Amino acid sequence: MKGLISILLLTFSFVSVADEQAEAIFKQLAPSLYQIRIIDKASGEKSTIGSGFQITAQGLIATNYHVISGYARYPQKYTLEYLDHLGNKAPLTLESVDVINDLALVKRQVDEGMPFFNIAENAPTKGEELFSLGNPHDLGMIVVPGTYNGLKQESFNDRIHFTGSVNSGMSGGPVVNKNAEVVGINVATSGNQIGFLVPHDKLKILFEQYQKRAPESIEQQMAQQLKFNQEKLISQLLSNEWHLKELGEALIPTIDVPYIRCWGDSNADKSDALVMVAVANCSLEEDTYIEGNFLTGSIEMEFRYMKSLKLGATKFYRLYQNQIARVMPGNKATKDDVTEFQCQHDLVMPTHQNINNKSIFCVRAYKEFPNLYDALYLGVSIDKDKQALISHFTISGVAKDSVQAFTKQFMESVSWK
Repeated sequence: MKGLISILLLTFSFVSVADEQAEAIFKQLAPSLYQIRIIDKASGEKSTIGSGFQITAQGLIATNYHVISGYARYPQKYTLEYLDHLGNKAPLTLESVDVINDLALVKRQVDEGMPFFNIAENAPTKGEELFSLGNPHDLGMIVVPGTYNGLKQESFNDRIHFTGSVNSGMSGGPVVNKNAEVVGINVATSGNQIGFLVPHDKLKILFEQYQKRAPESIEQQMAQQLKFNQEKLISQLLSNEWHLKELGEALIPTIDVPYIRCWGDSNADKSDALVMVAVANCSLEEDTYIEGNFLTGSIEMEFRYMKSLKLGATKFYRLYQNQIARVMPGNKATKDDVTEFQCQHDLVMPTHQNINNKSIFCVRAYKEFPNLYDALYLGVSIDKDKQALISHFTISGVAKDSVQAFTKQFMESVSWK
């Protein structure tokens, strides 16, 4: 019992110290914290809210891109403003963005130098206590203690794994160490005390670029960032090892990178099945938010092996033709964002492979981001009566030469055993 009492007293003592430290940090930093608001001009009401923090004495404020994305895309529809810790409101201007790392720089008018957050020189150490600040659910600014758990391992673009409550409205708020230096920016939550932060070095890079030269056009800046990110992704995928694995009587590729994760399923437990089906799906479990339902930067590969157990060839053919109709692009962009798909149909037997495919390759262009496309490929085997392999991929926001190189590698990595 004494041991339990000692543990409880130690825990209470730790919580008290953490709470006191959090309160002191909040009092120190509150004048440099803001609620960032997107206001719909027609209604005069808030459309989006988030958090932000000042990083220069001259009024430059950091936040998340997704907080101000409506204004970035449709400045004629929205206005951008801040609310400070005293309840004052005033307009903001949008200065620069990093759409890949979900960051933005906005600016308020100042008459004299103001207090601001310092960005840390070094990353935290694993297990270090941090403090997340923001305005959850529009309830007022708070500070939440949490723990640094290093970078998320399965991420193409770096994200910090933070154990602490990052809630809606805290997006764009700073996460600081015990010295009140910014080490991350709130960006997302998975619930159950699992939060994700943008590392502070991404903000330092954006700030340094802005200091050297402000972008002439936010749209042009976003287009360059999207293109560079996808070229980097495809280049890494093509330069890494493509391993072949069995799926039924077929061989399919997997790519040896940690951020492409694969899952599988089958109906092998169904004794009354007319057709045996085995499915493998591999995808990049992150994407880049543009605005609304417009997401990009994703990649998905799916393979579906089917073998008739009790059906004749004609019925089996009809069944797997129905599976083809379910193939859809992974990116749910609208007609305001992209053109219609333009498709090319062909019969293909890839070099050095023993499979004949009916293939469909489709692309659609981004209307406001030149030379970026969504691509969809579907290959359907046509050389076996009672077996079939459907191989499919979608890539969003990619240049034509990159997707052509990926398509060639993909097609030549699929075969029968």
